[in-house]
Amino acid sequence: MRNTAKITTAVLAAGALTFGLSACGSGKSSSSAADTSGPLVVAASPTPHAEILNFVKDNLAKKAGLDLQVKEFTDYITPNTATEDGSVGANYFQNQPYLDDFNKKRGTHIVPVVTVHLEPLGLYSHKVKSADALKSGATIAVPNDSVNEARALKLLASKGLITLKDGAGNEATPQDIAKNPNNLRFKEVEAAQTPRSLDDVDAAVINGNYAISSGLKPAKEALVLESPKNNPYGNFLAVKKGNEDDPRVKKLAKLLTSPEVKKFIEDKYQGSVIASF
Repeated sequence: MRNTAKITTAVLAAGALTFGLSACGSGKSSSSAADTSGPLVVAASPTPHAEILNFVKDNLAKKAGLDLQVKEFTDYITPNTATEDGSVGANYFQNQPYLDDFNKKRGTHIVPVVTVHLEPLGLYSHKVKSADALKSGATIAVPNDSVNEARALKLLASKGLITLKDGAGNEATPQDIAKNPNNLRFKEVEAAQTPRSLDDVDAAVINGNYAISSGLKPAKEALVLESPKNNPYGNFLAVKKGNEDDPRVKKLAKLLTSPEVKKFIEDKYQGSVIASF
């Protein structure tokens, strides 16, 4: 993508993990993040987040007086740690349950600014054409991070494939399954690897961004797809606490929820990504 720096997990993993649990703080903005005179650097997953940001950069930012730079990250950890330490000014890749869990476990101070879109989580398979066709003992790959695993199990429960115990929340695991009539087995893999697992398992629950980037069409190919109605998993622009009033962030928030961006999302993703505004 044009003028987009691609940062891989391998290069950044060490830095992300070292930052870890060091709750250094008061939640105040770093000196680099506090400088609002330079470009706004935003960390984003490649699809659809960076694509949406690059649409804003190429078509709307200049007129709004915003110097926007986009950095792509292929993992779900580094965008938040980079926002926390001021390496970037904002990020766009996550939902509220994931952020709540991340802040709690890692001592970070990231807050949402504006919700932009929903990527419906879906169940996919290379071996069956419907969820009802899954055989007894079938293996299903699910994301291994706590929030997305719980989200995957809730999706399967909504189809009646499993029943979760009462009170199973945003940290539910296979141990919270109360009924499993088809004796389904679960393989926990990194969220980014779930599309690649499709040849090795009977089905996989895949996040929308990874489904799209792997060539899947959620609106057409998912055996089961999340409903957007009252869905808490909308993806938002986020910053370190204290930076919400950065004028660059306010400009970007307005552009991300503009009619032009809504039309771009509708035209490009055809229901696989749904605008939340």
